[in-house]
Amino acid sequence: MLKCESMLTNSNMNSNEANSQILAATPQSRRPSNFWLIIVAALFIIVPFLAWYTTWFGRALSDEDVAKYLADEKNPRHVQHALAQLETRIENGDPGAKKFYPQVLALTNSPTAEIRKTAAWVMGQDNTSGEFHGALLSLLHDTEPLVRRNAALQLVRFGDASGRSDLRAMLVPFEAKSPLTGTIVSLLPVGSKLSAGGLLARIRESSGAVQEFRSPVDGTIAALSAKESDVISSGQTVASIKPYRGTTMDALPALPYVGTSDDLALIEASKQADGAQEVVQQASATETAIKTRAKSAAR
Repeated sequence: MLKCESMLTNSNMNSNEANSQILAATPQSRRPSNFWLIIVAALFIIVPFLAWYTTWFGRALSDEDVAKYLADEKNPRHVQHALAQLETRIENGDPGAKKFYPQVLALTNSPTAEIRKTAAWVMGQDNTSGEFHGALLSLLHDTEPLVRRNAALQLVRFGDASGRSDLRAMLVPFEAKSPLTGTIVSLLPVGSKLSAGGLLARIRESSGAVQEFRSPVDGTIAALSAKESDVISSGQTVASIKPYRGTTMDALPALPYVGTSDDLALIEASKQADGAQEVVQQASATETAIKTRAKSAAR
């Protein structure tokens, strides 16, 4: 009996030794490393942050960067970043900003409307500059309505009413006229909201090429003067675009300084057309200011 138990014990020991050898010979599977997962997760955070940071207009620029960015018209975001920085410097009374004025003036001839529009806004921050005043007057003849409107708003800072007709235009629906002759392939319906540069319609020219017609202004389509499959001519009105509230709220505070009694009916109409409390209050304040100024001038 003891002999049998001893044999069993030896057998078990031999079996255990064999199993140990097998386990030692078998390559142990490793747990997957988290290193690459951490790298990927970090990229998901870092890449968007860098994209935001490099395009954030609040990021401070050195004088060297401002000069370089203002000259980088291949990258409109760079130009706008530099202009935003200059706007802040001018508002803060930084005399060093004046050395960049020639570059700002040159940008009023930029082929990019967004840059001309931003340059107009920046020039209004220094209403002591005769060169800026003259450049803003020139921009009242720009082909883009948003450039003209910014110029008109900033001219008010100079006490100049030359842009009054553009300020009035900001209170009424904008007539979007086709830049092309052709057949309307697609057209947004009434009630569609638009941002400046947003697609309004597609037009097929006689060559068969389909071109995009983008809205020149922000607003909501109030009415259509054409429909899909219609043949239209260049300069023909396609849609009437009701101004956004923001557009109205830009014009109303400017009109007390340059508006006349002839504008009162238009201001009242804008009040009725929108109906929002902020618009009603600002329109009422504008009407009161114009009437008061008219009485003072009559004395």
